[in-house]
Amino acid sequence: MKKILFVASVVKLHINVFHIPTFKLLKEMGYEIHVAAKNDYVPKGDMKIDFCDYFHEVSFERSPFKKDNLEAFKELEKIMLDGDFDIVHCHTPIGGALTRFVKMKNPNIKSEIIYTAHGFHFYKGAPIKNWIIFYPIEKFLSRYTDKLITINEEDYNYSKKMHAKENIYVPGVGIDLDKFIVSSPTEIERKRKELNIPENNLVLLSIGELSERKNHKVVIETLSNFSTENITYIICGQGPLRDELEDLVEQYNLTKQVLLLGFRNDINEICNVADIFVFPSIHEGLPVSVMEAMASRLPVIGSRIRGNIDLIDQDKGGYLGENTPNFYYESVLKYMNNPVLAKNHGKYNFKKIQNYSINKIVETMRNVYSKKF
Repeated sequence: MKKILFVASVVKLHINVFHIPTFKLLKEMGYEIHVAAKNDYVPKGDMKIDFCDYFHEVSFERSPFKKDNLEAFKELEKIMLDGDFDIVHCHTPIGGALTRFVKMKNPNIKSEIIYTAHGFHFYKGAPIKNWIIFYPIEKFLSRYTDKLITINEEDYNYSKKMHAKENIYVPGVGIDLDKFIVSSPTEIERKRKELNIPENNLVLLSIGELSERKNHKVVIETLSNFSTENITYIICGQGPLRDELEDLVEQYNLTKQVLLLGFRNDINEICNVADIFVFPSIHEGLPVSVMEAMASRLPVIGSRIRGNIDLIDQDKGGYLGENTPNFYYESVLKYMNNPVLAKNHGKYNFKKIQNYSINKIVETMRNVYSKKF
């Protein structure tokens, strides 16, 4: 039986979020599936990975400077040496780097090495230190990469300057469009009441961890510029900046308008409650949350960055611009004054997102694993 090893930093927040449809495909193709990652479930006994035959715990740490990654390297090296895998497919910066360092140290490993970059740390507008540190590392490690997969056009263009045997563009991990169905007016009304949203309020929605990168604070600042209180801003996500964002909400006297809902399992229902999706992230690969919003027929206002510009067509599916309160204020105002425009932009996004369906991405990955690229 053919064997494949998937390597990523964590299970709950990466493997189980992005790769289960691919695992299903690989089982259909006759592969024995192994996963090497850190079990980030609490309690750990809650962990379950569909279609996975063998799980290997590896003590990955997100920061490359943590000494635990030295131990993780040794653990991963033993797995790769003992496993005799046909393919090793690595993801996440740490998982991708350590896998290829193992290959560099052990050139006798015959596994095909595939690395999916979910967004290089160097990008247009990135701090110069990112280019000084991460670009040379990625270029060096590409020598130990058989197939380098990138998920947006900017990264794909960078990959062509590296040394991987093959450079492949795959537009993300795909989205299950069947999960994003339009709720009935009754269901929407019920959900609004459950979330305590006033009947006539305009609803803005952001999805993403509460971090500096996701930049939710600029939208909170934007809200303070509106004279009306008939706007509700929902943020779905958890992260280290929750206390800071709560303080900012209180500072601007927006406690009745901003809802910090934490991690949610009802994203489809919440998307159906929203009128506008707002995505002020500082940098992305190809944001799944924007794809979810598009599948929910929402117009999108966001930062003009890599990933966003791949998904949102300016003045057709929404507005992309500078990450300033003034940009978000003006963009929200356009939709407030023209609800028909918002609906039309949402319909355009729904039509475009069909090209990113999980079914299409899975078929592309079938070709990758079948060595048809």
